[in-house]
Amino acid sequence: MDVRTGEFRTVHTIRRYVPAPHRKALVSSTSPLSTSTSPVTPSGTVLIRSAADVSDLVNSGAARGRHAKMIVIIALGGIFLDAYDLSSLAYGLPDITKQFGLSSTMAGTVTASISVGSLLGALVGGWLVDRIGRYRVFMANMLFFVATALVCALAQDVWTLIAARFVMGIGVGMDIPVAIAFLAEFSRLHGKGSKGSRTAAWSPAWYTATSGCYLVIMLLYFLLPDAQLGWLWRFTVGFGAVPALLVLLLRRRYMNESPTWAADQGDLEGAAKILRQSYGVDARVADDAPKAASRPPRTGLGAYARLFTPPYRTRTIQSVAVGLAETFGYNAVAFGLPIIIATLMTQGPLTTIASSFALNLVFALTGGLLGIRWASTRGAWPMMTLGFAIQLVAITVLALIGDPSGTAVVTAGILMLGAFMFAQGFGPGAHIMSYASLGFPTSMRGVSIGFNQAVLRLGSTLTLFFFPILSTGLGTHVYWVILAAPVLGLIALLSKRWEPIGFDADAEERTRSEKAAAKA
Repeated sequence: MDVRTGEFRTVHTIRRYVPAPHRKALVSSTSPLSTSTSPVTPSGTVLIRSAADVSDLVNSGAARGRHAKMIVIIALGGIFLDAYDLSSLAYGLPDITKQFGLSSTMAGTVTASISVGSLLGALVGGWLVDRIGRYRVFMANMLFFVATALVCALAQDVWTLIAARFVMGIGVGMDIPVAIAFLAEFSRLHGKGSKGSRTAAWSPAWYTATSGCYLVIMLLYFLLPDAQLGWLWRFTVGFGAVPALLVLLLRRRYMNESPTWAADQGDLEGAAKILRQSYGVDARVADDAPKAASRPPRTGLGAYARLFTPPYRTRTIQSVAVGLAETFGYNAVAFGLPIIIATLMTQGPLTTIASSFALNLVFALTGGLLGIRWASTRGAWPMMTLGFAIQLVAITVLALIGDPSGTAVVTAGILMLGAFMFAQGFGPGAHIMSYASLGFPTSMRGVSIGFNQAVLRLGSTLTLFFFPILSTGLGTHVYWVILAAPVLGLIALLSKRWEPIGFDADAEERTRSEKAAAKA
């Protein structure tokens, strides 16, 4: 009990993540440590006096609630929609090419248009997430998904399709920064349901969506008459409006602003209200809480410049490097699965659909679920390094196989694709978001994810545009080009061992601010 105020105080110590085998070792001197108090009155009311109290309350896991868990689920629902919309044309591209009489260049433009839109959406969305809040951006971008899915399905010419996919991409780009911010800011720092585990959960959500997309394609393949199979892509794309409407309805009922963002804006009353509504914590602002200092004027999109100041510059460069490696390999292999199986492995349409579905469901999704489980015990760096190493072996074997002949060789090739997808699930796919989000404080998490995603979307745009061209021109030799992805990833990771999971970036920012104020 505090003898001056008569309040009970519970002390929570926030420490940097240390992998399980090394937890007995001393914590690095560069790791931020924050010890803060969360005052609790005899009646059970939690009194908050600063943004640090709110952040530490969430990080410690002391604040839990049904609505907070629903917000995490809804955030993952947004990622589900992103993946579904990005992959919904993967199988239908040959039919689109035939219906509209497209060249390989125009086919690449159709596939890349959504990535160009998502690049713009990520840059603007990441900035808006930090400027106006997570909730407003989260609620707005569902309109992109519903409207554009229907326009794509009804497109009568290729330019309408390209324009609708571009606008759809803006919604996808805006959704990723806000969804990952919610996953990080409605989660504790350590243990079950930690920030690392929940940001890694975006990976199985993504693969569930891609598996669901291929399941929809498979069902439609059997339901549609043979004469209408050319319209299969229209039904697949249009179906994306259904889950979008469902997520929109759930968001209206359960979503709330991030309490750490609200507190970081100086709105302690708003943060306390969110803690009461979403966590069921009787939080109140203490009477002696200092008046919120006026925030500096916004710098607009210039806020991205902060990413290249110490200590964030190295983290930004590394997160972008591993992200480019991940997105190049994933887009070439995962979104190129129908092309790889149908063209490079010369399989029929049913085998192509079934194999793509099985590879996403059995291998990628399983790897993603293991990634959640391993995130808090093994960390992001070891899992990403192992994942890239397995992908290096898998792509090398595929390149050596070349043109498969015979059932055994085709099966071996498909298993190598499965190994690539499994490693993607628990390694690079799960943890690129950990690198893009957890090493940055609440005040700049939106722009860090937005910048990361914008660069990655540029990479995916080039990949989606050139892969149909390269696969047509190079045949199976295209695997040697894809091999650059895991090589780049391993170089980026081995150049500096940086572990984002369990790292308290908000505590680091507070410590830096206190030191700067002391010197002033």
